[in-house]
Amino acid sequence: MLKVKIEIRLKKGVVDPEGKNIAKALHLLHFKEVEEVKVAKLIEIFLNEKNEEKAKERAEEMCKKLLANPIINEYSISVEHVHK
Repeated sequence: MLKVKIEIRLKKGVVDPEGKNIAKALHLLHFKEVEEVKVAKLIEIFLNEKNEEKAKERAEEMCKKLLANPIINEYSISVEHVHK
């Protein structure tokens, strides 16, 4: 079994309202050293697959068809073997 990790984040130049709100809240809590916060999403998918390249290809398809918006998102994919 393989675990695919997909990290989805906003592209450079895209406003991150959630990150801005978190930064404001941290400042209100006296974390004045915080300059910027960027929010990303981590998705873990467990595949009944042995071939890492095939798993990565399938994850790419998932991102393109559903998980990421190509206009505002960029993503990275990593694959690792797991034993359940």
